[in-house]
Amino acid sequence: MRADIETALPLIWGRRIISVFIGGGTPSLLSAAGVDALLSDVRALLVLEADCEITLEANPGTVEAERFAAYRASGVNRLSLGIQSFDEAKLHALGRIHDRRQALAAVEVARRAFDNFNLDLMYGLPQQTLEEAERDVEQALLLEPPHLSLYQLTLEPNTVFAKRPPPLPEDDIIASMHEWIEQRTAESGYRHYEVSAYARGRTRVAAQPQLLGLRDYLGVGPGAHSKLSFPHRVVRQVRYRSPASYLQRASRGEFLAEDVEVGRADLPFEFMLNSDALTRGCAGPRGSPNGQGCPPTTIQRQLEEAERRGLMAVDHARWRPTALGARFLSDLQALFLPPRPRNRNGAYVLVSGA
Repeated sequence: MRADIETALPLIWGRRIISVFIGGGTPSLLSAAGVDALLSDVRALLVLEADCEITLEANPGTVEAERFAAYRASGVNRLSLGIQSFDEAKLHALGRIHDRRQALAAVEVARRAFDNFNLDLMYGLPQQTLEEAERDVEQALLLEPPHLSLYQLTLEPNTVFAKRPPPLPEDDIIASMHEWIEQRTAESGYRHYEVSAYARGRTRVAAQPQLLGLRDYLGVGPGAHSKLSFPHRVVRQVRYRSPASYLQRASRGEFLAEDVEVGRADLPFEFMLNSDALTRGCAGPRGSPNGQGCPPTTIQRQLEEAERRGLMAVDHARWRPTALGARFLSDLQALFLPPRPRNRNGAYVLVSGA
């Protein structure tokens, strides 16, 4: 991974790092010494802001919880715990290896080691009722985490759940869960600043949500994605996904499975894909300062259609999703996709990257 960063350095000369995120998967399986070595390499190769937020994802298993203090000593200043649920039956249905007792114990250990920590929970779980979802969130609120991630279970392609779907709640029940979560977190002082993210107090993301918006990111390691923008272009990269393939190719100094420049026709969608994720929207007419400028004239028709559908509020200073647009964000963003070419029979032709 150090060699991966070194290879990417020419693309990010002069940039300062405002956030480091170690995840997904289970990076807390790394020893404390391993995390310390990784962060030492990051500091040696990159310029980190003085208040750089360094997050590590962890599962609430007992062995990992014992390492939390050592991670903190290595420079990790934010821990994200993959709780998913406090309900024993739901944890079993998800195939999680921890139980409710271990989850609560891990939160207490994290609280002692970290001022800033996040709890990941899911709703819309197999056979979950509205009352069960409410109990999960209420338990999380009792623990008073500075940050909450509350997201709906999604059946991703090529997963066990997608091949053998479990019985999920009806759409109306899931919608009720979402509405209740928005109301209850607001009552508890949490700011809903991103699709599934809620923060309270003066955590950095709560104070500066723009940090997650149009900024670039460099991903290193197997399967990592990068988005790097320049004055006149935006580049997206993907590292080799299989750890075995990644390691084999890394020995030859090869890391990129994909290295694609975003086409001009795709820039409006790229811009909206990043900015709409934030509930505060974006300063539309001024565009963005990093090569994704999006003059209103280029997407006037799409903006008008989004406003007509009640998905976006548009004025001279800012474009932002409405409450309805935030709930149906994929539909809103799809309005800004470039039209796909048709073949002679009138059918759409799938274009890679479109």
